[in-house]
Amino acid sequence: MRRQLRSRRGPVFPYGYGYRLDDQDEVNQNYLADEEEEAEEEARVMMALELEEEEDEEEKQEEEEEEKEQKEKEEGQGQPTGNSWWQQLQILNEYLWDPERRMSLSQTGQSWSLILVIYFFFYASLAAVVTVGMYMLFLTIIPYMPTFTERMKPGVMIRPFAHSLNFSFNVSEPDTWQHYVISLNGFLQGYNDSLQEEMNVDCPPGQYFIQDGDEDEDKKACQFKRSFLKNCSGLEDPTFGYSTGQPCILLKMNRIVGFRPEFGDPVKVSCKVQRGDENNIRSIHYYPESASFDLRYYPYYGKLTHVNYTSPLVAMHFTDVVKNQVVPVQCQLKGKGIINDVINDRFVGRVIFTLNIET
Repeated sequence: MRRQLRSRRGPVFPYGYGYRLDDQDEVNQNYLADEEEEAEEEARVMMALELEEEEDEEEKQEEEEEEKEQKEKEEGQGQPTGNSWWQQLQILNEYLWDPERRMSLSQTGQSWSLILVIYFFFYASLAAVVTVGMYMLFLTIIPYMPTFTERMKPGVMIRPFAHSLNFSFNVSEPDTWQHYVISLNGFLQGYNDSLQEEMNVDCPPGQYFIQDGDEDEDKKACQFKRSFLKNCSGLEDPTFGYSTGQPCILLKMNRIVGFRPEFGDPVKVSCKVQRGDENNIRSIHYYPESASFDLRYYPYYGKLTHVNYTSPLVAMHFTDVVKNQVVPVQCQLKGKGIINDVINDRFVGRVIFTLNIET
């Protein structure tokens, strides 16, 4: 401990006592020198203690780092060294399920429950809106009559079926035309006279067969017998003329609900050579002879009420066609309001096919 120096002021002595004061100053100086030495020694001791404490702290930190490295080495002994995929896999596992925080995909169970509830009500509301909208839409739809029919134009289809509408066969080889005969026979089964007489009624020709009553009431259909096609019916000639190089091709107009030929004029069929020499087709016979679709088969009331409706047909019997040559043929519908010159649709009001009869 430090000792405090108390300064004393002596009495004023006569000149003869001067030697005593000088001795007292020397004593004080010696005392102060001792005090300074003690303070320096105490400072050196404090510095040594602080250095020892710092060294101890550094040693402790080094020991902790060594222990930590040792633990990491022990834990990493069972893991592949030097590969990042293992660490990525651990991160992915912790992302999928963190057992410490009990979280999955960074969400707690409460968060997931809230998310599921929100999405449930969202999609339930969306489904309800769609359902109500569809229900209101169906209320405006009449099942027995299409809402929009003004854009529908009569189209045609032909039988028998031919790949790429190319009728190519050899008269002397039945295998080349037999599939055409089979296709026509199958198609005309619904037109058999006995079946037509059983299901449909005999209507007067040349006038519309208009039927009044409720929309959901069943409608009657007029007969179209197979025998109307005569030489192309398959009754007189079972080969439909293919065995003699005089093939029959049937043409049918597609069904349009409520369609009626304009001005009461029946729609007719006309065939000719599309391009090339017109004399390549010298003779065509049509059945029925009028080459038209009679008015008694119109209007059509739809498949829900007009169940037994049988579409009328027109048969083209190519009795004189140039042989051993490809002949392009175009058959068109003719009538008021009939469109048959659409370039990008070859089946609206017309059909184009080729005949290649070899002998």
